[in-house]
Amino acid sequence: MNLELFLPRTSAALITRQLTPAEFLATEEALLDFCEDHTNHPGFLWFWESPNHFVVLGYGKHIAAEVNEPECQRRGIPILRRASGGGTVLQGPGCVNYTLILPMLPIDSRPELSSISSTNIYVMQQIHAALAPIVPGQLAIHGYTDLTIDSLKFSGNAQRRKKRSILFHGSFLLDFNLDLISQVLQEPAQQPEYRRHRPHRDFLRNLPVDRPTLTASIQHTWQATTQSTPETIHEITQRAANLITEKYSQDEWNRRF
Repeated sequence: MNLELFLPRTSAALITRQLTPAEFLATEEALLDFCEDHTNHPGFLWFWESPNHFVVLGYGKHIAAEVNEPECQRRGIPILRRASGGGTVLQGPGCVNYTLILPMLPIDSRPELSSISSTNIYVMQQIHAALAPIVPGQLAIHGYTDLTIDSLKFSGNAQRRKKRSILFHGSFLLDFNLDLISQVLQEPAQQPEYRRHRPHRDFLRNLPVDRPTLTASIQHTWQATTQSTPETIHEITQRAANLITEKYSQDEWNRRF
C-alpha cells in the first residue's frame, strides 16, 4: 500500500469537481499509463465527483442495450466509454468515485494481484474494511465487486490490467438522484443472482455517510499520505489531454458498440 494521493487542480479538497466527463475518464487512464511507465512508482489514490451527469459504458457494453439514448439526448447527458470492464453507470453530483492504481512489480511480492479474481477479492476486502466502521446496516460484498447494505447496492467496481500496473476503480452513491438512473439507463441484460431482477429503483440506495468521512477512511486504509508533486500532476494532465484528443472525444471509441 502506501499509495500516493493524486490531487489535480487543488491543494485543499480531495474530491475534484471541475473536470469535464472526458477529463475524468482520461485522467484515470493517464494515471494507469504513468504507473506503467514509471515502474518504481508506488501507485495512486484519487477521489473525484462530477458536477454534471454523464453515462459511462463498460468497455464491451452496447449503447442500445444499456442506455435510453433518446432520454439522454433530451436531457443533454453525454455518453462515454471507459477502458475498464463492468456495467454501465450514471455519473454526476452525489456519486463519489475512487481510482486506485496498483503496481504489480515485483510480481512475486504481490500474489494478491496475480489474477482478475484475486485482485477483486483483495481490493474489495480492503474497501469493505474501510467502510465497515462507518456504515450502518449489514454491509456485504455481492457479485464479486458490488457493495451492498441490506442487499441494496450502493457501490460498483471494476478493473483494467496492464503488464505492470492495475487500474481498480469504483463509485459510491451518497446523495444521488436515483430516479434519474431508471430514466436514462436500461435494465441490464446481465445481472448478478442476488439482484433477483429488481429494477434500478428497487435495487439501488444511497450510502448514509458524508464525503469527508468516506474519503478519510479509504485514504487511511490505503495509507495514501504523500501527495503528487506538481511535476507528476503536469505529466498526467498532459497524458490525459492526449487521451481526450485521441480517444475520449471520438465517436470511434465512445460509440464503438
